[in-house]
This record gives sequence, structure tokens and C-alpha cells, in this order.
Amino acid sequence: MSERKVLAAMSGGVDSSVTAHLLVQQGYECVGCTMRLYTNEDAAVSPGKTCCSLDDVEDARSVARRLNIPYHVFNFTDGFREQIIGKFARCYAEGRTPNPCIDCNRYMKFARLLDRAKVLGCQYMATGHYARIEEGENGYVLKKGLDRDKDQSYVLYMLTQEQLAHTLLPLGGLNKHTVREIAEANGFINARKRDSQDICFVPDGDYAQAVERHIGRTFPAGNFVDRQGRVLGQHKGIIRYTIGQHRGLGLCLPQAHYVCAIDAAKNEVVLGPTEELYRSETDISSCNWISGRIPEAPVRCKVKVRYRAREQWAEVTPTGDTTARIRFDEPQRAIAPGQAAVFYDGDTVLGGGEIV
Repeated sequence: MSERKVLAAMSGGVDSSVTAHLLVQQGYECVGCTMRLYTNEDAAVSPGKTCCSLDDVEDARSVARRLNIPYHVFNFTDGFREQIIGKFARCYAEGRTPNPCIDCNRYMKFARLLDRAKVLGCQYMATGHYARIEEGENGYVLKKGLDRDKDQSYVLYMLTQEQLAHTLLPLGGLNKHTVREIAEANGFINARKRDSQDICFVPDGDYAQAVERHIGRTFPAGNFVDRQGRVLGQHKGIIRYTIGQHRGLGLCLPQAHYVCAIDAAKNEVVLGPTEELYRSETDISSCNWISGRIPEAPVRCKVKVRYRAREQWAEVTPTGDTTARIRFDEPQRAIAPGQAAVFYDGDTVLGGGEIV
């Protein structure tokens, strides 16, 4: 295995393309690759059209050719369908709000793709995430990207010491404007390509239809109720609602109401005024401590409960090998089961877990 050989994950976007370019410039023996993760059928794209994932492959191949590096396409559709799309659908069916990008990092990029890198004799795998990895006295540390508007450390909280040791993140010290300038200067076809805003396998943004398509059944209407169980109206199926939602309820009530809870067993969506959205505590599962060591005492840190949320002061107490309880200094609005709670000490990511 060459210590200077790296497998660069190239999604077809500008970030991963510049990642590969920087690796070549730094003297690495770079091999480019794209994971084919879903099919036309998975994304409900007409068989007569080119799947957007295949368009991305051609963009990535063009950049690899320009960089004069080997390029591969790996078919991971079966694993993606079960571990990512499957979990996405099950979460909504259970009244939770999933984050499939985090699951893709956990099961695809930093598991299957890292294994493939080793098979190819690569010491490292590289991605276009805006985050930084540093080596300290007690192991590897994951830090925020310097571009605060693009920081993606939140979606990498699951990384282990072993994975960090074999991962390169060349964009961690750059901002998006600079990345696009590098791409344009090198004539990359995707230099001005728009960043994806939707979940890749739901290109039309219709999450409910994607859930029903994967599970193979529709979700019936049921009752909107308040905390006391009083019926307020009819919902259109629990998969169409998330915690904190206000728009699209289709109700005419004397005051604004929000989705406060979803009871899949009763097929009920619980509504209430905005003050009922606030919670001071939450439990998490699938908890990962990046240091590899579970703290023996409660940890004072800041916690982010959504990708775009602001970090808030809290105390995190481990309750098991992969569980913990978070107590916030101030009640937090719309904490959604299925989303990630990520712990920070300044710029350093301590770990995180899935809200239950």
C-alpha cells in the first residue's frame, strides 16, 4: 500500500473535483471514483431519461480525464437502497425525521468506499467536505471548516479514529468562492455547477411519494389532535409532517399551531402552539465519541440539533456505550427524533448521536 496513494470520491460536483485537483498538486498518486448509489427506478426518473446520477458520472469522468488520473465507477446501489433509502422510508413511517446524508457518510463513503480504497492499495480516501482533520497528542481530531457558511462537520460526527487516520479533507481551509475560482482556472466543466439542495434520490422533493414508493403502500389520513387528545381536523398521512411544521396543515384555527409530535401507532399528528415545541432534554442513540473514549463524567459543551441550527450550551451525560442524555441550559425548539445532535468544544467535534 502506497503512503501517497489516495482514492478521491468524485460526486460530479465542483467541491470533489477541486479536491482531486489539490491532491494531484500536492503530489499524491490520485485515483478518482464515483459511487453509483441509485437507479432511475429508485429516484422515480423515467427510464427514457438519463438519471441525474449518470450525468454526475460524466462530469466527474471529464474532470478526471483533465487531471490525467485513473477513474472508476463503483456500483453501490444495492447497499444504498437498503441502508439509506430503506432507513429514510422507515423513519418517516415511524414518525421520525431522518438525515440520509449522514447515513450515506456512515455506511457508504466512510465504510464501503474506504474499504474499496484499501483494496486498491490506497493509504487514504479523500472527500470534498468542508471540515478539517488534525492529529493531536491523543489521536485525531475533527474540526469545523474555516468557511463557516459551508462547514460540514455536523454530518461527519460518526467518524472513528481509524477512519480519520485514513481520510483527507483538502477543502477544510478554503471557502466556496476560492474553490470555484480554482475550478474555473483549470477549465473544469462543473466550475459553475449549482450545489445540490435536495436529497439525491428524491430529485423532485416529494418525500412522501418516495416513502410510499419504497415501502409499497400508502399512508392513510388520520386525526390532528392537541395534547389533550381533542380532534382538531384530519391529516393526509403521517409521512407528510415533521416536528415544527406549520405550513401545509390545511386547518383554520384561532391561533397558529405547529406539529409537536407524531404518534405512528395511533396515526395521529399532535399539534400545539409554538411554546409546546420547546424541550430542555433529549436522549440520543447510536452515539459516537470521536476520541474513541466514552467520558466518565458529564461533558459541558455546545450542541447542534439540526444542520442549520445554532449551537447551544448543554450537558451531555453518557448513559451507555452508544447512548446519552442531553440537558440544555435553555429549552430548544422543535427537537426532531431522527435528526442528529452533534457536540462541539469550540471548533472541535466531540461526537454526536441520533435523537430518539
